[in-house]
Amino acid sequence: MNALQQRIAALIAAQGPMPIAEYMTLALHDPSGGYYATHDPLGAAGDFITAPEVSQMFGELIGLWMAQTWMDQGSPARPTLVELGPGRGTLMHDALRALKLVPAFRSQVQVVLVENSAVLEGAQKRTLSALDVPIRSVTGFADVKTEGPMYLVANEFFDVLPIRQYVKKGGGWFERMVGTNADGTLRFVLSPVPLPAPPPNRDGAPEGGVYEQCSAGEALADEIAHRIAAHGGAALIIDYGYDTPGFGETLQAMKRHGPAEVLSNPGENDLTAHVDFCALGDAAVRGGASVCGPMPQGAWLKSLGIEQRAEALSAHARSGALLLDADRIWRGVERLIADDQMGELFKAIAIVPKNAPTPPGF
Repeated sequence: MNALQQRIAALIAAQGPMPIAEYMTLALHDPSGGYYATHDPLGAAGDFITAPEVSQMFGELIGLWMAQTWMDQGSPARPTLVELGPGRGTLMHDALRALKLVPAFRSQVQVVLVENSAVLEGAQKRTLSALDVPIRSVTGFADVKTEGPMYLVANEFFDVLPIRQYVKKGGGWFERMVGTNADGTLRFVLSPVPLPAPPPNRDGAPEGGVYEQCSAGEALADEIAHRIAAHGGAALIIDYGYDTPGFGETLQAMKRHGPAEVLSNPGENDLTAHVDFCALGDAAVRGGASVCGPMPQGAWLKSLGIEQRAEALSAHARSGALLLDADRIWRGVERLIADDQMGELFKAIAIVPKNAPTPPGF
């Protein structure tokens, strides 16, 4: 039992079982023992690999998507490019390189990175320090200040926001919480008191069915949409998740690119849950914006021309003009767009002002 698990067990002993959302927050963000406070989780040496690490084309296409959306909206002045959870800065680096093709946008854009991990913020500075674009970091979206429209990207960000789980038992819904065994190890327990009303859109759930809710994600989508509705811009959210209401347990832990126990060694494993894109879209509409999608990542990337871009890169690689292997280029594309890899499970939605043109790919 590590030190953070001992502290969590002590909290439970003093206050009673805690919601899963509170456990996730401690396990991921505790200042001294949380996963993101103490780890660089990305890459082959880490615990998982995200799309920007798979292929440079992912970030390049997103950068050009932002520029095209900006032009479709009339090229408004003083745009700000925001990324939530920028990882090592790879996506933003690739996006800004591609944006050299659109100097009217790149020359006036300011970049804001939203990151609360000191470890990853350091990696982002190393990746982006040589670029000739104003870049600053903040720890939360509320700290993002803009003078004009905001163009925001969030890739694999919403899946790590804390969720609550509810289990159907005896016709009622009870919150699943984290308690302890006699020896202090952690275990799941149910609240003794059911919810006063069933969760929305969960009719027909079987006995033992699980409903997950990410209130933090919904609140953030509402806030982003409110900002875009008021000042213009667009938000692009890409993550793995589901696009129809349903029930099922998706909370998982990852360690060294494989599954781990959710309640073992908190702070040493990544914790994620599938994103409910219906809930995010509904929240964005409540925030006063329009929503496009969700649509599968593979279909979206193909509509943006990723296969044509791969062919062009492959030709350069085969000619010796690039220090890349053509087969590696296509392996990256396959991983991003194939239905049995990231192409179907990962989805994209866009948030834009009401009456704005439909952004590319949607």
